[in-house]
Amino acid sequence: LIFQEINDVDVQELVRRSIGRLTIIRQTFPVPQNISQRCFRGNHRISSSLCDPKDPFSQSMEISNLYIYDTVLLLANAFHKKLEDRKWHSMASLTCIRKNSKPWQGGRSMLETIKKGGVNGLTGELEFAENGGNPNVHFEILGTNYGEDLGRGIRKLGCWNPITGLNGSLTDRKLENNMRGVVLRVVTVLEEPFVMVSENVLGKPKKYQGFSIDVLEALATYLGFKYEIYVAPDHKYGSPQDDGSWNGLIGELVFKRADIGISALTITPDRENVVDFTTRYMDYSVGVLLRKAEKTVDMFACLAPFDLSLWACIAGTVLLVGLLVYLLNWLNPPRLQMGSMTSTTLYNSMWFVYGSFVQQGGEVPYTTLATRLMMGAWWLFALIVISSYTANLAAFLTITRIENSIQSLQDLSRQTDIPYGTVLDSAVYEHVRVKGMNPFERDSMYSQMWRMINRSNGSENNVMESTAGIQKVKYGNYAFVWDAAVLEYVAINDADCSFYTIGNTVADRGYGIALQHGSPYRDVFSQR
Repeated sequence: LIFQEINDVDVQELVRRSIGRLTIIRQTFPVPQNISQRCFRGNHRISSSLCDPKDPFSQSMEISNLYIYDTVLLLANAFHKKLEDRKWHSMASLTCIRKNSKPWQGGRSMLETIKKGGVNGLTGELEFAENGGNPNVHFEILGTNYGEDLGRGIRKLGCWNPITGLNGSLTDRKLENNMRGVVLRVVTVLEEPFVMVSENVLGKPKKYQGFSIDVLEALATYLGFKYEIYVAPDHKYGSPQDDGSWNGLIGELVFKRADIGISALTITPDRENVVDFTTRYMDYSVGVLLRKAEKTVDMFACLAPFDLSLWACIAGTVLLVGLLVYLLNWLNPPRLQMGSMTSTTLYNSMWFVYGSFVQQGGEVPYTTLATRLMMGAWWLFALIVISSYTANLAAFLTITRIENSIQSLQDLSRQTDIPYGTVLDSAVYEHVRVKGMNPFERDSMYSQMWRMINRSNGSENNVMESTAGIQKVKYGNYAFVWDAAVLEYVAINDADCSFYTIGNTVADRGYGIALQHGSPYRDVFSQR
């Protein structure tokens, strides 16, 4: 808060009414150390109500009144110097007729006299720089602090003057030492791998483990505080309600039932309006969890490159060509060598045509010209068919290997065969809603995603907890949009290896530790 028209009474009232951390910058004015000289300026005396800090009226007086007093004093001093130096320019009489009005010839000289200053007023030494500003201004920086009992107060953090600049520290270093022996109440939400229950013995407090717990334990070891963990009653991260209140983990901090909130908690603008966050300790990204397509064994997969009707045509062609070859040999039988036992029966003709089709040949010699012309055409036909079959078979096997066609959020938004959703009222849900409903962005991907996620007012495709979304993917036709770090952990640790993930980075967000608004621990945690 930068406001020079604020006195000590107003500052204390602000501290009492506010819920956040306050930093106040206000102008200060020098007070003579000699009490007897405080109300004297040169050869004239000032009323104690204006100059004595102990006077009640002086404490509540607005600073603008001090400037008004100094303005009159500065003008009077300038007039006195002009008259004393006998350089006063008399003013022409004023008229209401504009065309007869003449500017005062002594105005520029009067302005130069005023700029010379040299007057010691209620706001200090009055001087003017080239830009018209007073170079002798002083400021003090006030900030809320927390004593041994963590009560809110106000203290002077530092001061600024044009000669030495900033003096003092804007951080509360005393708090680091005061945290030894402090017991903090920590609220969390179970989310693998950030927070998990490691031990649950009846009659004993639950023990937790995970990445966020490791971060909290490292802070506790370094700063010396102790903590108690409990899970948010509704198992939610928190979202604003219709009445303006918050539920979930954020609600526990807003209602001051907890000191710290830690889990897979993302830093969002809405949450920063009601709680404080440390600096991000890990970048955040959105991912999608999908189930791998089930692999089936097909004994007739070799027939897949051609349609069944095409196979029927090929079989019919083999029979027809075999019959034609037999008829040609029957009408014009070949001359067999002495001792040859091979006969040109219908069976042998069919077998020869089939062997030629699969590029294996046959045993029956056909030496007549008509038969050779027929077989030459048949071999050319077989070459074309076999080449087409080989190419289609390679393409079929490649498509089978990359049958997971959804590889990005764009692919997910373009299809409607697989429904998808996220946790209702979560950060991901709000992110898609804001992007999808913003008419200025016109992002077709988020618009399509929001239409799918918002079906039946969000109840059809969304879940209440992330574990429910993971189970829905495992046992149904569903895609779950959630934190990429959580989904990757689930996919890696799945016993059946039935999941795969796709990701899409959101670089403007990260995971952080949430604290009560105005908490004294925010800066200490962020510096670690």
